[in-house]
Amino acid sequence: MSDPGLRVVLDTNVLLVSISSRSKFHWIFRALLEGRFVLVLSNEILSEYEEIIGRKLSPTVALDVVRTLLFLPNVERIEPSFRWRLIPADPDDDKFVDCAVAGNAPLLITQDRHFEALRELDFPPLEPLSIEDFENLLLAPGRSS
Repeated sequence: MSDPGLRVVLDTNVLLVSISSRSKFHWIFRALLEGRFVLVLSNEILSEYEEIIGRKLSPTVALDVVRTLLFLPNVERIEPSFRWRLIPADPDDDKFVDCAVAGNAPLLITQDRHFEALRELDFPPLEPLSIEDFENLLLAPGRSS
């Protein structure tokens, strides 16, 4: 069962490195499949997931991942109605911020330093977390699994 209090957006590269069962980051994909957090995404993010996974792994894997995401009960699709434009170093990353704000997901899991710009803002309340920090959060004592 998912923890409705833990809503996150996953940067594409985080999802990408978590798919393979041989990856040291596979625990992220497993935690998603087990419903340990709610993944918030938009059609724009879903399209990028499919494109990048298809290019880096294979189109078949990309299609399987997208289909899985579409059927998981702890994946919430939203469509942002406002563009915040908060990542000037890489405007293509703005879609993740827009989705997180619109989907009330205060955590953006990323290894991309461009998102550090969010730490300088009072609003919107959005925290970029590294994979390691996300793992510590999920494993924290008292967190339901």
